[in-house]
Amino acid sequence: MSVRGAILGRHVASLRELAFREGAGIEVALLWDPAMDRVLIRVRDRRADESFVHAVAGPDALEAFYHPFAHAARGRIGGD
Repeated sequence: MSVRGAILGRHVASLRELAFREGAGIEVALLWDPAMDRVLIRVRDRRADESFVHAVAGPDALEAFYHPFAHAARGRIGGD
């Protein structure tokens, strides 16, 4: 495993899943990163094998969880 992979693996392992839902091949997870004290939304389209993660402000977390595509352009971190 590369150094980058090991660091990323530790970072991902530290994320806490607060909520999860799926439907029509789309998975949405609300995550909290305690190391950086931030909230993230991870969206995965299983049919297209694509995903993205974006940060959201704490007060907007539930809205972003239920409407992730409406928030996607505001804070995308990365994707497949």
